[in-house]
Amino acid sequence: MVPEASLEETEYGHVAAGDGWFVLKRTRRHLVRPKRRGRGAVLERRGGFDQVGISIDVLGPGEPMAMYHWETDQEDFLLLSGTATQIIEGEERPLRQWDFVHCPPGTAHVIVGGPCIVFGVGSRERHTMIGEDGTRTGRPDWGAYVANTTAQRYSAAPDETTTSAEEAYARFPPRELTRYDGELPSFDQD
Repeated sequence: MVPEASLEETEYGHVAAGDGWFVLKRTRRHLVRPKRRGRGAVLERRGGFDQVGISIDVLGPGEPMAMYHWETDQEDFLLLSGTATQIIEGEERPLRQWDFVHCPPGTAHVIVGGPCIVFGVGSRERHTMIGEDGTRTGRPDWGAYVANTTAQRYSAAPDETTTSAEEAYARFPPRELTRYDGELPSFDQD
């Protein structure tokens, strides 16, 4: 049997503190507020999952979900509510509620809010390395943040291509953890 993971109470809410199955209630989980890049719910255990990355991001109008990038692993996105602009391989595509975006390995992409709520999932098969002591580190060949004129018009791409998150996100304030503060917004269309 797979054991239940313990939930640890922090000043920002619960976080799964170990391996095993768990349920995070919406009122008890962390939210990440990266200023000028929307906010997102932390759904993974402390240190992240080994095989899959999962996120829910709430983006205001013009807020990028990330910097324009490609990865060595697959990523997929489902627009749960609202509208957005998907920039994929340098092309703009409008997104509406329930649109699904699949990014095979190597696909350069970013989503910019219109506003919207996005569910994202991605493989970590080739994205991270797990050391003998169990620690996770980014692989040097994970992918890259790409300078792209289309994404730069949305402030969603670095000025120069880089593999460094610190360089790519330098113009943004650091992320802040906060407690869940009520209902998640809805940006449904008529």
